[in-house]
Amino acid sequence: MNDPRTTRRALLIDQYELTMAQAYLAGGMEERATFSLFVRELPDSRNLLLACGLEAVLDWLEALRFDGETLAYLESLGLSSRLLGWLEGLRFEGDVRAMPEGTPFFPDEPVLEVDAPLPQAQLVESFVMNQIHSQTVLASKASRVVRAAAGRRVLDFGLRRMHGADGAVWGARAYHVAGLTGTSNVAAGERFDVTVSGTMAHSFVQAFDDELDAFRAFVREFPETILLVDTYDTMEGIEKVIRLAREIGDGFGVRGVRIDSGDLGDLATRARARLDEAGLDDLIVVVSGGLTDLDIARLVAEGRPIDGFGVGTSMGVSEDAPKLDMAYKLVEYAGVGRMKTSTGKVTLPGRKQVFRQDGRDVIARHGESLPGRPLLEPVMEGGRRTEAAPRGEADGGRARARRELAALPARVTALEPADPPYEVVRSEAMEAHLAEVRRRVSGGG
Repeated sequence: MNDPRTTRRALLIDQYELTMAQAYLAGGMEERATFSLFVRELPDSRNLLLACGLEAVLDWLEALRFDGETLAYLESLGLSSRLLGWLEGLRFEGDVRAMPEGTPFFPDEPVLEVDAPLPQAQLVESFVMNQIHSQTVLASKASRVVRAAAGRRVLDFGLRRMHGADGAVWGARAYHVAGLTGTSNVAAGERFDVTVSGTMAHSFVQAFDDELDAFRAFVREFPETILLVDTYDTMEGIEKVIRLAREIGDGFGVRGVRIDSGDLGDLATRARARLDEAGLDDLIVVVSGGLTDLDIARLVAEGRPIDGFGVGTSMGVSEDAPKLDMAYKLVEYAGVGRMKTSTGKVTLPGRKQVFRQDGRDVIARHGESLPGRPLLEPVMEGGRRTEAAPRGEADGGRARARRELAALPARVTALEPADPPYEVVRSEAMEAHLAEVRRRVSGGG
């Protein structure tokens, strides 16, 4: 029996995909089609994007089913019995080629292509876009934070203000791909086996009449914790940590302190000096509180003695670039190249491959053999995952992101705008095909 939670997810489609599918079926248009998913241009604050979301897409495509309840609801929308019968027997049987998670990519490059009978390829548009878009946005932002931290630990504190529970769970996975040290999100830890980390909030300290009593109580339960020292006066909090260390003596196992407000750079410097003076040089200093990637980069550049950063809202909503100009467009049907020629929204026809060469990418036609490394891999064939897309690939995506980013020019992985931007060109065969299809769709024969 189908799990209702799975079949309900089949309805994560837009109405116009159903109406188009009905019209395609009525017209007998069920030949193979290819749709490309790509980003037209980068946000102003991005030099690159980090591909993510493929895991969720492949899971959904494999499980795509319409049960009696979902079909009854669709019938209430006035859809045809032909379409409902087709949906009842639907099993996604298409092929997917994609850049593996953790791959940096650039404008106009297909991060994913779907080949399937036209109604199927059309039907899956919105879910595919939703997952690749949202997770790529978050992975790309988190990658900037990791690069800004320059090797220091970075923890995700964003669950409470992220856009929805599902987005927060998959977002924590995207952060793992991007290189974060851990997350406060327990559901993400259980589901994706990412490191979970967390200690206390200010409310714990406030619940006690004395800050030192709060520290004592917490350390009894969690001897190796990190203590939050800024509920009242940060440097007074540091003094109480020192007093606690002297009370406990050789058994003192606290790992560090966290500062969540005020002038973080100055307070971290003063806290480090005082801890060292007290012989607690093994305690780490972690800071948090409204941090952005640029804040972190500044603190690192200033040489502040900070060992780690907790980052929440600005990363959780990708505050500076919350959306991408992403599109999922028909590029081939029945073996014939298709394109859109609207002003500012011209698309590249046909199935494609992207070759990463030394310092530039080449968008080529599918089947071309060019110098460099092909980025699109066959991750699904006939509706089933291939060996190129093993289930639970987050660690592989994480290693790939680290490796791929290290191989790009330094100006491209820097936080400031790249000058010049990373070069993306088209192959001669792609240019010729573009010209040929443009002539045909423009009435030029």
